[in-house]
Amino acid sequence: MANHKSAIKRHKQSEIKRQSNASAKSALKTLVKRVKMAIETKNLEGAKDALKKAIPAMDKAASKHVIHRNAAARKISRLARQVNSIRVS
Repeated sequence: MANHKSAIKRHKQSEIKRQSNASAKSALKTLVKRVKMAIETKNLEGAKDALKKAIPAMDKAASKHVIHRNAAARKISRLARQVNSIRVS
């Protein structure tokens, strides 16, 4: 455990940040799951709506360094491609 006053403060800060990041990641996973469920059921409107909610959430998480910006871009791209493939089928 930390002994210095500054180290104790840093530990508290990192714990708060860890909990915040965990919450944000969990929310992202839920949004992505909703998109994937709509894709599996071939529900184009539902998939579009879910994707419209997921994209800003991923961008925000990337801007706050919860996830890497390239990871967010990759996931958005893959989800969008899957949603667009519903139309073709």
